[in-house]
Amino acid sequence: MDSSAYLAAAERHCAARGCKLTELRRQVLALVLSRRGVVKAYQVLADLQQQRGSAAPPTVYRALDFLVEHGLLHKVDALNGFIVCDHFDCQHESLILVCEQCGRVNEVDAAGGLASLREMAQAAGFALSPQNLVLAGRCQSCAA
Repeated sequence: MDSSAYLAAAERHCAARGCKLTELRRQVLALVLSRRGVVKAYQVLADLQQQRGSAAPPTVYRALDFLVEHGLLHKVDALNGFIVCDHFDCQHESLILVCEQCGRVNEVDAAGGLASLREMAQAAGFALSPQNLVLAGRCQSCAA
């Protein structure tokens, strides 16, 4: 999906949830969409400052938090950044595949794969929190 179609779908998604994709949130989302792979908050801040002249870090963090809360982005703690969610219309746990060579990121639904890990953890008396797992390797293009 191209970025303009994604932004339009994101606006519909927010409206259906009773919240608003404000101009600032839309701009932050567009900046994340314009970058490839994992995007760091400081990159978004720098881009926003270039476009607006000034922007405070808390403003960017609040917008990013909103976008994560509403399923438009995933926060990837292991990579200290954010990725665009390709299917924000459903709640899901993701497997985030990161190419170590080109930096490309691919998100896949991990619900089926995590079920067995969740069962193993439960058998050990441990309750897993919702997960976004990161796996590093090489994408098909780089492996060729």
